Amino acid sequence: MSATAAIAELHYYPVKGARGIALAAATAEVTGLRAHGAGDREWMVVDATGRFLTQREVPRLALIAPTLEREALVLRADGSGEVGVPLQRATTESRAVIVWRSHVRGHDEGEPAARWLSGHLERDVRLVRFDRASRRACNPDFVGSSGAHTFFSDGYPVLVIGRASLDDLNARLAAQGHAALPLNRFRPNVVLEGLPAYEEDHLEAVHADGITLRMVKPCTRCQVTTTDQSSAAVGIEPLPTLAAYRHSERFGGVCFGMNAIVTDGAGKLLRAGSPAEPAYRF
Repeated sequence: MSATAAIAELHYYPVKGARGIALAAATAEVTGLRAHGAGDREWMVVDATGRFLTQREVPRLALIAPTLEREALVLRADGSGEVGVPLQRATTESRAVIVWRSHVRGHDEGEPAARWLSGHLERDVRLVRFDRASRRACNPDFVGSSGAHTFFSDGYPVLVIGRASLDDLNARLAAQGHAALPLNRFRPNVVLEGLPAYEEDHLEAVHADGITLRMVKPCTRCQVTTTDQSSAAVGIEPLPTLAAYRHSERFGGVCFGMNAIVTDGAGKLLRAGSPAEPAYRF
């Protein structure tokens, strides 16, 4: 156990694929972090068929900066201006939408948001908000009978990365003459400090502020990690470097960070800077 482990940073991503928001504190919910009245990946951009879109297909999503204001979700992007989406609006019938293999329901957020997003992304899209009347269960092969569920995340409500792991990756990139990569390439929710590199791989759980985050599955990484979050330019690294030492046959790709679920303390406030007690898997 590390006596110096701590929650270094907290981030959440109201709109799947758009930029994240750094937080000093967030409420830990079963569905992930919540702040300013909204949850992580509570909104999602879909195509005309209702299928989800991410930076994998549309890198320009990275240029959208969401903020939560008193009465609206506001989306901004350089050159595209902004659009506000009311947080409280007349109840509308939800529609069928698809995120990976999950067929769930979302509330369409209307024409102004659709027009703004379609103009910025240069394709016909809509914005939907997760229908909380339904649940999207996490894979029971990894979360067991915990009842863990999520909104529009790729599969699990919380992504945990150790800061030392990124430092080690950047040292390997530097040795090959590549520039260091910022943490936002990996879109974590919780960043731990005070642990050795990749120590999160071996944790059963992390306890902080009366909250338990249980690690359930390594996060396999995709081409989003190659997208510059400030310009939407797509490169090559870090996937080739990660593949040289982080490839997993079991999970079919390179792994970096751990997916986690909230198993205790849902509804409590998790704070950046709080001590974190790691529990190891034996």
